[in-house]
Amino acid sequence: MAVKYLDERTFNTGDVIFSEGDTTSEMFIVQEGTVVLTKQVAGREVFLGTQERGDFFGEMSLLHASPRHATCVAMAPTRLLAIRSGELLMKLRRDPTLALEMLTQMSRRLTYMENHVATLIEHQLEARQALAKVLAKAEFGTHDEKS
Repeated sequence: MAVKYLDERTFNTGDVIFSEGDTTSEMFIVQEGTVVLTKQVAGREVFLGTQERGDFFGEMSLLHASPRHATCVAMAPTRLLAIRSGELLMKLRRDPTLALEMLTQMSRRLTYMENHVATLIEHQLEARQALAKVLAKAEFGTHDEKS
């Protein structure tokens, strides 16, 4: 008898798969369809990315039992395989290539995030420099008026 370690789930366009802050702990592999991941930042919804056939998501909550960091919504009729923690270990034992695929995809995500953080820091430094120039001009202008 084969051991069933995956649950197949289907979602319609617009269905919420999970919400930021949820304490569910499955990860998902997209079989069909597309999902979008978003996060609330300073009261605004920020787009994190899309996942399509063959992609996985939700692994962070599975691997370290933390609340969901994002909201995931089906953007088309979608079929997902849900994997729970113990089931992931069984799946990796049966299919070690999944571990390599996961590491590759997680490495790409980390590279993307590092580049994004570097860009944000660059913009922040540029904004500080611009503010320093404005303040210096304002201070210099104040000294000119006293002369």
